[in-house]
Amino acid sequence: MKKWGKRLRITAIAGLAFILVLLGSGVVYQQVGKRNDLNNFTPPGKLYKVHGENMHLYAGGQGDVTVVMASGWGTANPYVDYYPLYDKLAPYTKFAVYDRFGYGYSDVTDKKRDVDTIAEELHELLTTSGQQPPYILVGHSLGSLETLRYAQKYPNEVKGIVMIDGGSPEYYAKDEDNFADVIGGFMNQFRIQTGLFRLSLQSEPVLEASRANRNNLKFVPDELKQVDTTALLLNYGNANTVDELREINANATVVMNNIKPLSVPLTILTADYLGASEPDWDQTQADFTSWSTQAKHVTVKDSEHYIHQYHPEQVADEILELAAK
Repeated sequence: MKKWGKRLRITAIAGLAFILVLLGSGVVYQQVGKRNDLNNFTPPGKLYKVHGENMHLYAGGQGDVTVVMASGWGTANPYVDYYPLYDKLAPYTKFAVYDRFGYGYSDVTDKKRDVDTIAEELHELLTTSGQQPPYILVGHSLGSLETLRYAQKYPNEVKGIVMIDGGSPEYYAKDEDNFADVIGGFMNQFRIQTGLFRLSLQSEPVLEASRANRNNLKFVPDELKQVDTTALLLNYGNANTVDELREINANATVVMNNIKPLSVPLTILTADYLGASEPDWDQTQADFTSWSTQAKHVTVKDSEHYIHQYHPEQVADEILELAAK
C-alpha cells in the first residue's frame, strides 16, 4: 500500500508539473506573439495626445463636410472595418475614422468608459488633429450612444447623423444581454493570457467564424485582413472594452436624460439579418426615428449587423445625401 501511495504521489506531482510547464509555455507563446504583433502594428493614421494618452485617427478624402465614424463594440480595428465605406466616400467628402481607447492603435486608458468622457475625448481628438466641422457622425452598433451624446454636447458642429444598425438609447437602457462578466471573467482572461485564444485563431474555420457577420471582409484587401486579425489578438478582452459593456445601461440613460429630439437629420439604417431579423429589434429601430425631427428609416436587404461590409455603396449614398443638404 505504501508503494502504491508513493507512486500516486509521484504521478500527481508529475502531472501537476506537466500542466505547469504547459501553461508556462502558453504564457510565453502569448507574450512572444504579442511582442511580435506590436512590432508590426504600425498606425496607418496619426496618434494624438488626448487627456495625456495616445489616440489614433485616420483621415482622408476631400470636401467641405467631414464624416466621423464611430465603430461598434468589439470592432478591434475600425480602420480596417470601415475601409469599404471610406473607400466609397473619399472622392466626395472628407472622412475621419477614430479608435476609442482600447481599440485599434489607441492606448488602453484607466479612465472610466462613461459616454460623457468618450464624447469629450472625441471632441478633443477632432480639435487637436485639425478636423473642421460640419460633421456627419456615423455610428455603428454601440457607437450610436457616443454619436448622439456628441450631438447633444456640441450641436453646432453636427450636420447630420447616420446609424448603421445602431441601437437606440431606449434599447440599450434595457439591454440585459451584457457579456461583461464573460469577456472580463477569469476563464476568458485565462484563455487569452495562456495563448489559447491566439492558438484558436490559427484555425481557418475559427478565423472565418470571427468574420462571418462581416461578410468575411469581402470588400477588404487581403493585407488588411491580416491587420484586422492582429488587432483582434492585441485588443480582445482588454479593460476598456469590458468597461464599455459594464457602462451600457448607464450610458444609454445619460443620453436619454438629455436633449431629444435632435434638430439635425438622422438616418437609421437597419440590417434585415439576411431575412432573419427579430421583431422586437425591428420595432426599436422604427421607434429610433423619434430622436430627430428630420428622421429617415431604411431597412437594408441582404445584410447582417455590419451593413457597411455588405452594401458599402448604399451606406455611402445615405451619408452623401446628408452631406449635400
